[in-house]
Amino acid sequence: MAHKFEIYKDKAGEFRVRFKYNSETLFSTEGYSSKASAQNAIDSIKKNGPTAEVEDNS
Repeated sequence: MAHKFEIYKDKAGEFRVRFKYNSETLFSTEGYSSKASAQNAIDSIKKNGPTAEVEDNS
Protein backbone atom coordinates (compact mmCIF):
# COMPACT_ATOMS: atom_id res chain seq x y z
CA MET A 1 0.00 0.00 0.00
CA ALA A 2 1.38 3.41 -0.96
CA HIS A 3 -0.19 5.26 1.95
CA LYS A 4 -0.99 4.41 5.56
CA PHE A 5 -1.58 5.68 9.06
CA GLU A 6 0.80 4.46 11.77
CA ILE A 7 0.20 4.61 15.50
CA TYR A 8 3.41 4.65 17.51
CA LYS A 9 4.72 5.58 20.93
CA ASP A 10 7.10 8.52 21.17
CA LYS A 11 10.03 8.87 23.57
CA ALA A 12 7.73 10.45 26.19
CA GLY A 13 5.46 7.38 26.09
CA GLU A 14 2.60 9.15 24.31
CA PHE A 15 0.75 7.69 21.34
CA ARG A 16 1.07 9.57 18.07
CA VAL A 17 -0.23 9.07 14.56
CA ARG A 18 1.77 9.66 11.43
CA PHE A 19 0.54 9.49 7.86
CA LYS A 20 2.99 8.06 5.37
CA TYR A 21 2.93 8.05 1.59
CA ASN A 22 5.55 5.98 -0.22
CA SER A 23 7.52 5.66 3.05
CA GLU A 24 7.66 9.46 3.48
CA THR A 25 5.97 10.96 6.55
CA LEU A 26 3.61 13.70 5.41
CA PHE A 27 2.35 14.66 8.87
CA SER A 28 2.16 13.52 12.45
CA THR A 29 -0.21 14.40 15.26
CA GLU A 30 0.18 15.67 18.77
CA GLY A 31 0.75 13.11 21.51
CA TYR A 32 -2.19 11.28 23.07
CA SER A 33 -2.28 9.55 26.43
CA SER A 34 -4.21 6.54 25.09
CA LYS A 35 -4.09 4.43 21.97
CA ALA A 36 -7.88 4.85 21.64
CA SER A 37 -7.44 8.63 21.38
CA ALA A 38 -4.88 8.16 18.62
CA GLN A 39 -7.34 5.90 16.78
CA ASN A 40 -10.05 8.56 17.23
CA ALA A 41 -7.71 11.07 15.56
CA ILE A 42 -7.36 8.74 12.56
CA ASP A 43 -11.13 8.28 12.38
CA SER A 44 -11.66 12.04 12.51
CA ILE A 45 -9.13 12.68 9.74
CA LYS A 46 -10.76 10.03 7.54
CA LYS A 47 -14.25 11.43 8.19
CA ASN A 48 -13.52 15.16 7.99
CA GLY A 49 -10.49 15.28 5.69
CA PRO A 50 -12.29 14.90 2.35
CA THR A 51 -14.51 17.91 3.05
CA ALA A 52 -11.83 20.07 4.69
CA GLU A 53 -11.33 23.49 3.22
CA VAL A 54 -7.98 24.50 1.74
CA GLU A 55 -6.62 27.81 3.02
CA ASP A 56 -4.01 29.35 0.73
CA ASN A 57 -1.89 31.81 2.71
CA SER A 58 0.74 32.33 0.03
